Amino acid sequence: MFGKITEIIDNYVYVENSTHELKNNILNIHVVFPEANHRVVGEVLSVNVDVIKIFLVGEIRNGIFFPGVMRKPSFQTIPRIIYKQELELLIGKQDSNDKSNIYLGKSVTYEQFDVKINLNDFFSNHFAIVGNSGSGKSCGVARILQNIFQDNKAGVPQNAHIVLFDVYGEYNDAFKNANNIPNLGYKSYDVDENYSSIKIPAYFLDIDDLALLLNVKSASQLPILEKTLKLVYIFNSLDANVQEYKTEIIAESLLDILSSGRNPNQIRDQIIAILTRYNTKDLNLETPIVQPGYTRTFKQCMNIDASGKMAALDLIITYLQQYKQLDLADIEINNNIKYGLQDIYYALDFALISEGVLKSEKVYDEFNVLKVRLQQILNSDNRRFFDEGNERITKKEYVEHLFNAEKHYQIINFNLNNVEERFIKIITKIITRLLFNYVTNLRDRGSFPIHVILEEAHRYVQNDTDVEILGYNIFERITKEGRKYGIILGLISQRPSEISETAISQCSNFIMFKMFHPRDLKFVSDIIPNISETVLSRIKVLHPGSCMMFGTAFPMPILTIVDKPNPEPLSQSCNIDNTWYVE
Repeated sequence: MFGKITEIIDNYVYVENSTHELKNNILNIHVVFPEANHRVVGEVLSVNVDVIKIFLVGEIRNGIFFPGVMRKPSFQTIPRIIYKQELELLIGKQDSNDKSNIYLGKSVTYEQFDVKINLNDFFSNHFAIVGNSGSGKSCGVARILQNIFQDNKAGVPQNAHIVLFDVYGEYNDAFKNANNIPNLGYKSYDVDENYSSIKIPAYFLDIDDLALLLNVKSASQLPILEKTLKLVYIFNSLDANVQEYKTEIIAESLLDILSSGRNPNQIRDQIIAILTRYNTKDLNLETPIVQPGYTRTFKQCMNIDASGKMAALDLIITYLQQYKQLDLADIEINNNIKYGLQDIYYALDFALISEGVLKSEKVYDEFNVLKVRLQQILNSDNRRFFDEGNERITKKEYVEHLFNAEKHYQIINFNLNNVEERFIKIITKIITRLLFNYVTNLRDRGSFPIHVILEEAHRYVQNDTDVEILGYNIFERITKEGRKYGIILGLISQRPSEISETAISQCSNFIMFKMFHPRDLKFVSDIIPNISETVLSRIKVLHPGSCMMFGTAFPMPILTIVDKPNPEPLSQSCNIDNTWYVE
């Protein structure tokens, strides 16, 4: 059927149809142009009575397939159907005894061929699984994980650590039988009472986390958060030296209020409010103010006389001025202090006062919004996510407890189905940063691999203000630095164009289910330089459950039908026929 080459344009080769027959069974199959020192591989794109159009996909040299064509076939070369041994170089070896390869599904073009991936080639690099809603993404993820942990001939990987951020609460169904498998552990964290609750101790929150939590919009607001964290340490520490700092910072703030120019009644009320909440043994409302022959309490010294003045103002100022000026830069935060969100609120409140923002309503409004947002969290159900718990633990202990609580767990699922949109983003970022910090502090780099799989990644792996405010985006940082520490991201999304371009461009492997939105297809085309129009056109018409796989783990793009997971995740579409018509 294949005759002489009549024309070569770019990577397209036009070959005579020697039989002048129309045979659809050769469409999309691979052919080989045998040359003296190499073999050029092509794919049949179209057949008419005179010409067969073939797209060149790569070369076989020294028994290895290389994507891309360095040397075009000569015009004298006649192509032939690819041999099985050659096809294995493209799709993967069919040897069922190879324990390093994980089965993914069946080849669409070659139904008798299994599509497999090498574990190291795929899971040592960031990857993306994309496709429209209902195309089979969640089922694909579930099937891959099930194949690793349930059907892997090498057994259950004991040192695997998979963290799922499950936005729609789909995966508990897919892994409901996981704990019945020997040596496999699955644990779900939820807002449901039937599962372990999602908790992030408030004392874990550093300045970056607080900025996320309080939706900081300007870098100018960060210093107040830095001061807040030092103050919450000061106010909750029992250390004697720290208590001296506490007295001094309260005194300094009171002096600022006394010089604020507000009327005496406002000043008195404000100082009483502060000393009611923030006080030490040396400075409180009952502190004695001594003058020759007369002693009054601090509170008494603030009485307003008939003329509307604070009669003992000079006495108060003199007493407060005995305390040296505090430099918070000298204070090192002790991470052993345990505190909650309410403590952070009090510290933030005092930080606003001590910064003298009350002197300027404009400045106060800019910073006070942070206190308002924190108060809103304290008054909402979202407060429960930041419960400090009964015992203080370290960040290292927190991460290790995730995977080794009642037993050893290889799969951790954070079910975020009933979490508010904004807090999905916050929780995901904070926990992911805890995981990243954990692996970067390991003595043996890469000894504790963690794979973070982000469902609906476009909802929180975005081009947002993190980089402007914090100087980095945790997901972008992991995609750029994570591989060397053994933390890998898996981005699952129906809208890849809305994912951070930096993050998705660092992905080495892609599994693409049906996508037809032009913006998403263009985005994919722009970030993957070697993807052809032919591949993109096929992605538009894929059936549910079928996908295009390509990247460093795949010698070439492979059309694959992924087996249905067993059990399936809770990802099925609503059945209108059954729900509309009820007998």
